[in-house]
Amino acid sequence: MAEPPPPLPDQAPGLAALRSLLPDLAAAAVAEDRAPRAPMASLACLRQVGLLAAPLAPGLGGLGWGVEPGAAPALGTALRLLGRANLPLGRLYEGHVNALRLVQRHGTAAQAQAAAEQARGGQLFAVWNTEAPGEAPLALGAEGRLDGRKVLCSGAGFVGQALVTCRAAPAGPPQLCLVPLAPGMRADVSGWTAQGMRASATGAVDFTGIAVAPAMLVGQPGDYTRQPEFSAGAWRFAAVQCGGVEAVLAALRDHLRQTGRGQDANQAARLGQAAMATETARLWVSAAAARAEAALPGPEAAAYANLARGAVERAALEVLELAQRSVGLAAFLGPHPLERLGRDLATYLRQPGPDRALAEAAGFVLGAAAEPGTLWEDAP
Repeated sequence: MAEPPPPLPDQAPGLAALRSLLPDLAAAAVAEDRAPRAPMASLACLRQVGLLAAPLAPGLGGLGWGVEPGAAPALGTALRLLGRANLPLGRLYEGHVNALRLVQRHGTAAQAQAAAEQARGGQLFAVWNTEAPGEAPLALGAEGRLDGRKVLCSGAGFVGQALVTCRAAPAGPPQLCLVPLAPGMRADVSGWTAQGMRASATGAVDFTGIAVAPAMLVGQPGDYTRQPEFSAGAWRFAAVQCGGVEAVLAALRDHLRQTGRGQDANQAARLGQAAMATETARLWVSAAAARAEAALPGPEAAAYANLARGAVERAALEVLELAQRSVGLAAFLGPHPLERLGRDLATYLRQPGPDRALAEAAGFVLGAAAEPGTLWEDAP
């Protein structure tokens, strides 16, 4: 197995800054869930230490998280730490990373520079792709105006730069379009009634009538869904989820310490099983990141990431069940930390297309020439 590229020399300060924020971010998660409200205070913390600029290439004033070979370990750690402290914030930051990554990879030099200036100035980016069932895809009309809306937009109302997919023809490939939005502009979060991720400010955004200048179109039609990057990038949200699993394990351990029940054989067995599943999730994410962020990722990177997202989901559900069984009814009652963590993690696990992702990974395994025991040995 090839050795992964070494970490970039300037990653440690970014991670140190993030680690210093974790207690404040964890405390803010409690308050933001109770309101519920967008994690504005938490985002302000990230802005103050420059983490909104971290996904930028070093030449654009960032740390290269998500665009530079060798940055995957640092980015993976950052996403896990954010997920451990504050899952809604981790979800928003992962979308921010994804958006900046897409602009830098597929946009022009001028677009990348403009996005860098906006990120360094504190603007939050997002990628919004989902259409409401039964509605036509967001259209880019011949007159150069958008027609339609997006739903399940995390950060609706306070994202400053939304990278959305639109289509010049209903059956055409999706075109990325970067739309600047003022606070509260066109956002409706009234329909977000999910039990968890309350502070993610998820809602619908209506883009009808917005004029699209040529400079707002990023890359070519089809770039957004280009493989293997489209599927391989799933490792990033799996990393945030993995952090949530770590938070559940920590809450279980704290409960057993505080109640003095950790020496009970049944409780110890559940804690051990939870620790095993949590580490399994971390190892899957780490390996998927190494493959996805290699200099020239191949189809195996997408297949491995699809398997990783399923492995993280199974580990998360197992750890949640073990923790809730150990803690009992208190795990479903506030203010016990497991009550909020359980809601947030169970909601965030519902990522789109899990069956499709597993089937695609199975198809790769079925057609591979290598024996199962050596299937992944040639990958990073």
